[in-house]
Amino acid sequence: MNKLLAALVAGLVSVGAFAQTAAPVAPATQATPAAAPAPAAAPTKEMKKKKTAHKARKAGHKAKKAAKK
Repeated sequence: MNKLLAALVAGLVSVGAFAQTAAPVAPATQATPAAAPAPAAAPTKEMKKKKTAHKARKAGHKAKKAAKK
């Protein structure tokens, strides 16, 4: 058990030391303009169908649970 605790403490210390080290700094370069992001697509019928099926299943579960009480 002592060895396990010693290993856990050593791991915690090493993670803490690793987190405090500075990341290497890349030389500053001019960023190239990225392409404009595509507009978000409207939800399709299939997506809506999945959501309503999930809601119906959830409502049925709640009804069963209420009936048990």
